[in-house]
Amino acid sequence: MKGKVGILFIVMLFACTAGVYSQEQSSEATETAEKTVSTEKFNPGDFIFEHIKDAYNWHIFTIKKKDGEEVPVSIPLPVIVYSKDRGLNIFMATRFNHGESSYHGFYIAQEGEYKGKILEKTITGEVVRPLDLSFSKDVLAVFISLGLMLWIFISIANSYKKNEGKPPSGLQSVLEPIILFVRDDIAKASIGKNYERYMPFLLTIFFFIWINNLMGIIPIFPGGANVTGNITVTMALALLTFAITTFVGNKHYWKDMVNAEGVPWWLKLPIPLMPIIEIMGMFIKPFVLMIRLFANMAAGHIIALGFISLIFIFGTVHPAVGYGMSVLSISFTVFMTLLELLVALIQAYVFTLLSALYFGLATQEHH
Repeated sequence: MKGKVGILFIVMLFACTAGVYSQEQSSEATETAEKTVSTEKFNPGDFIFEHIKDAYNWHIFTIKKKDGEEVPVSIPLPVIVYSKDRGLNIFMATRFNHGESSYHGFYIAQEGEYKGKILEKTITGEVVRPLDLSFSKDVLAVFISLGLMLWIFISIANSYKKNEGKPPSGLQSVLEPIILFVRDDIAKASIGKNYERYMPFLLTIFFFIWINNLMGIIPIFPGGANVTGNITVTMALALLTFAITTFVGNKHYWKDMVNAEGVPWWLKLPIPLMPIIEIMGMFIKPFVLMIRLFANMAAGHIIALGFISLIFIFGTVHPAVGYGMSVLSISFTVFMTLLELLVALIQAYVFTLLSALYFGLATQEHH
């Protein structure tokens, strides 16, 4: 009963978040639109990508003074850059004054190929891209999610030790069915008898993706970061799967890759067509993992923000049309947010399942 109550509470929490999310995006869209009305036409593309990209600070909200001046409130993060001229430089992102100032020759590009990234104006006047190792918004979000995971699972492990032989309760009863699902329906079914050695990785990657997907839906700190919609993060996860698959592959795996049984000889000689395809497939698999997770999670945010942008696009025709469109846009945004709750779980499942399948193919024995 407690487990069902816990699950119901989580569902209700994120359902309420859907409404907050739409209001938050609408509020931010209003700020953006007000800034652009007096200067230039509202650009939905710039608005959308401004909200989903990584940043050197974590924007919380904006205070609007009586005189109309807007003061953004954000969490500054450490900037770590290395250049040939100035060596290693470490300073807080507040030095950039939200992109309006430079510091020791470093500044945030406002346009061009490296828009939103740190550039350096050297002593000779040349503009170059320094080595950027900054602690960005997505990096902080990753550490927050890892801290949350450690707290959850260490607490559950301690509960199991204290209540050995007793039925699970509380958070244990919520997560235990998910852990058993990953073990029985993903790891065992895909890998076989040696599944246990891969369980730590599969459980970690499943909950890491799932938690970050859910955190990305929450519009307020510590949520709102687009971690799994950042292609560098999904690339790192895919590379981990690729590395494990490569190192655990047995002799049958490599033999089948270069000289698979049952394949006609004319597909192997004189042109090794099948070996080329198999070797290409070895690299295509992690690439597909990377793109699938990135595209699905980024698309959800883009679609929701696209609906909000419609308010101001139609508002340029007439304010009344914009207000009328706002009802429809916010309704669709709420629906998309609820749909993302399902997508968040599905994408964690798919990534974990495909990783387990690759491990199984690399370690299966031929009889």
